[in-house]
Amino acid sequence: MAAPSSLIDGTDAGTAGAQSVRRALAVLRVLATGQERGVRLTDVVAHTGLNRPTVHRILRVLVEEGAVEQDPATRRYLVGGEVSLLGLARSSRFPIRAIAEPHLRHLSESLGDTAFLTIRNGTDSVCIDRRAGSFPVKVLSIEIGARRPLGVGVSGLVLLASLPPAEAAEVVERNVRRLEALRIDPGELLARAVRVSRDGYAYAPVGVVPGSRAVAVPVRLADGRTVAGLAIATITERLPDARVETVVAQMHERARLIGAQAAELAHRKSARRASASGTPSSSNRDASSRQ
Repeated sequence: MAAPSSLIDGTDAGTAGAQSVRRALAVLRVLATGQERGVRLTDVVAHTGLNRPTVHRILRVLVEEGAVEQDPATRRYLVGGEVSLLGLARSSRFPIRAIAEPHLRHLSESLGDTAFLTIRNGTDSVCIDRRAGSFPVKVLSIEIGARRPLGVGVSGLVLLASLPPAEAAEVVERNVRRLEALRIDPGELLARAVRVSRDGYAYAPVGVVPGSRAVAVPVRLADGRTVAGLAIATITERLPDARVETVVAQMHERARLIGAQAAELAHRKSARRASASGTPSSSNRDASSRQ
């Protein structure tokens, strides 16, 4: 099956240069899924749909530029230090992480289990923070920075479920090749997203780590937009079906607080921008209209 054209096709840009950039970014996104393990050349080829010579050429250039590294022992490719350093230039790009940190800590301490914060990035979900729980047996199912197709895992599922049906279907279609590699049926994934949207949370009785379970809830702003997924992972014995409702209620409360604080931060930033430009913010306009 050919890779979705939206992933690697640069013809819309009208230039070979734009196509090369798109392809290089597609390769980097695949490498990001490997984190510290790295990704084999054959897997990069399979996930991007590009032919082997093209992938090899792109990787060679990225290695020369420091954007990709190759493990001399395993021959696997990893995201390079140059990309990490570039990311430091926008370390404040994800304020939701700072807002959520005390709430992740609260959940991990009060529930005793590992808490995760995940956001959407295009057709992927990315874990941006994690707090281990106080219980001696910890489930560290994914690392910070872990990137997976949107809908994979409980956090990815609540993010997928938050999208309008047409957009969710488009995301799944673009991820078809990667989902098939994970043996996930696209149609069943969309059906699960519908159920999660109805229930308000995602629950996995069998987690990523054998003998574990996971549950996630959406973090929403006041206008209903979902900005993150908040998850808990624990050993099976600590999350029996009878306890799920109680855990979900605590998670919803923390998600509500995170969403409210994120909305307040966004409002303050908007007011500062309006003040700097001399344009009254919406709240100031409302106040003026009442005078």
